[in-house]
Amino acid sequence: MSDEIAALIEPLIPSLRRYARALLYDRDAADDLVQDTLERAISRWPLRRRDGDLRSWLFTIERNLFLAGLRQTRRRGVHVGIDPLESLPSKEHSPDATLRVQDVLAGLAGLPEEQRSVLLLVAVEEFSYADTAKVLDVPIGTVMSRLSRARDRMRSFMETGQVVVLRSVK
Repeated sequence: MSDEIAALIEPLIPSLRRYARALLYDRDAADDLVQDTLERAISRWPLRRRDGDLRSWLFTIERNLFLAGLRQTRRRGVHVGIDPLESLPSKEHSPDATLRVQDVLAGLAGLPEEQRSVLLLVAVEEFSYADTAKVLDVPIGTVMSRLSRARDRMRSFMETGQVVVLRSVK
């Protein structure tokens, strides 16, 4: 990899890792996803749009690889890891902080993938609505709608401790 490409990509790796960990709830799987994302980006570097946003491009690749992995998991079945996410907070956090982190992660896990992705990109990675729409390949109105629903569900979960399950109306 050339020094130029490395200089452009390297500052974005922590954000890619954070997003991957929030999507997968597994540190090793998240690192694998980031590695696959970087490998795909570097191998397709000449194909990227020079006037496009590199950050959005990388997050789009990462999300597409994540969705491909979900489809593969559905076909093959779920792999159960031995490292639960509950061990994520460090020793320097208070027990209350650890419980709050676990509550937030449980609430995120209860969100549909579409809402979780929008919430993570906007609230955690600080993407604009327009950039989020590009990464997810949806209209900006859809981003705003999903974000609103995700925030409402998270708020409800944090207040009640119960995941809100929406039912389909035919």
